[in-house]
Amino acid sequence: MLKPLADRVIIKQSEAEVKTKSGIVLPGSAQDKPNQGEVVAVGPGKRTDEGKLVALDVKVGDLVVYSSYAGMKFKLDDEEVIIISESDILAKY
Repeated sequence: MLKPLADRVIIKQSEAEVKTKSGIVLPGSAQDKPNQGEVVAVGPGKRTDEGKLVALDVKVGDLVVYSSYAGMKFKLDDEEVIIISESDILAKY
């Protein structure tokens, strides 16, 4: 398992919708990649200039929405995850 450093977060991206609300099946090229997912690992936090560790606002299991072009995709055990900074997370639900 990857262990993120500092204020990094590892997210398992949600599955793309394959049908519209009206029932139309979308081909793979027309599907939008969702910019939401589940937090699977978090780093220890960010250090201030004084050296104090500031914990992250998200925890493992949180569902989050993040910036569209944030982070780096990484393949882990045949599963793609995204490694992003906590500052790229816009909301959690």
